[in-house]
Amino acid sequence: MTARAARMALTCAVLAVGLGATAAHANPYVAAEGVYAKAPALGITVGTLPSGANDAITDVTGVRVGQVTHIEGEGRLRPGVGPVRTGVTAIIPREDLWHRKVPAAVWALNGNGEMTGAHWVNEAGALEVPILLTDTLSVGRVDDGVVTWMIRHYPEIGVEDDVPLPVVAECDDQFLDDIQGRHAVAADAVAALDAAAAMPPEQGGVGAGTGMAAFQFKAGIGTASRVISVADGGYTVGVLVNANMGRRRQLLVDGVPVGRAISDVMPKRPTPDGSIIIVIATDAPLDHPELLALARRAALGLARTGATSMPGSGDLVIAFSTANVVPHYPQAATYPMTVLSRYHIDPVFTAAEDATEEAILNALLAARTMTGRDGNTVYALPHERLRTLLAEHR
Repeated sequence: MTARAARMALTCAVLAVGLGATAAHANPYVAAEGVYAKAPALGITVGTLPSGANDAITDVTGVRVGQVTHIEGEGRLRPGVGPVRTGVTAIIPREDLWHRKVPAAVWALNGNGEMTGAHWVNEAGALEVPILLTDTLSVGRVDDGVVTWMIRHYPEIGVEDDVPLPVVAECDDQFLDDIQGRHAVAADAVAALDAAAAMPPEQGGVGAGTGMAAFQFKAGIGTASRVISVADGGYTVGVLVNANMGRRRQLLVDGVPVGRAISDVMPKRPTPDGSIIIVIATDAPLDHPELLALARRAALGLARTGATSMPGSGDLVIAFSTANVVPHYPQAATYPMTVLSRYHIDPVFTAAEDATEEAILNALLAARTMTGRDGNTVYALPHERLRTLLAEHR
């Protein structure tokens, strides 16, 4: 079996685990354990707003997510060879995004990280490409895959049409992964985009989150959503995070200092400062300045988990709205947009804060203990001990 065939077989195996979880639960999206683990299933209620049907970013109509996961090898690090603990997560805001762009904004809480294409998103006030997440040193290869995928869907790119600037964001997974090997490649970006679906994405150590840790527990991909009352517009806000940040003593769960209470099950050596990428989707009709303000509110949800945004951290947020269409090359000099008044936006801000906090917790709850390079192990947040701590504080 070739290395590529082995990778694809492993990816299929990882996807099969997720499908198995779906079959095993009447409502897998609020399972207490596994890749669909959710805070509400453990009695953790974040904020006051209800979640969407699946408590996921894909509750925003039209949003799709696809992932490719690579878990290969074990033992001592052989730079460029393995062990491999990485992957790709792709978020597609809507069909035909190239011609029907979405208003968008990018904001950096702390800028020691990379999100390619961010300058153009903020300059244009819109997003015209999918959002891809991966490990730090694989950004260039994933960027190349996005270009390949875009050209396949829009053959006039670079011939009779404009050229895209891919949006690829990263976190550092070197504690578990052979990051020098840049094992997330262009073909993985294409595969993740092709696999993107409206079903709730798997969480924890999957996709771009495969090698990630938060608060020195295993973490990675997490997602959540909130629905605003009909009186306030009935809008949905969904969040997806790649959580790879924080120190153990900082961790708060529902305001309880869990990190100080669970001081064991620690990695044998300190993990890097890490980063977090936060993706916010909404169907509320927001323009670029409002989306920039919305992105800033995600920092409040992050802060509720105890994270402090360290100097070595790349804490980057991208927010988009599916409520309007920014045309590719409008025939007329103007085009219409509906924009929510800033005097009515508070519930949307609240929804983003709550969904961000829960998405980070869900990344921790869904993740499983993982051992990577050199025997480095990051342990899962123990659910039963968490339940006990929360019960004691209540």
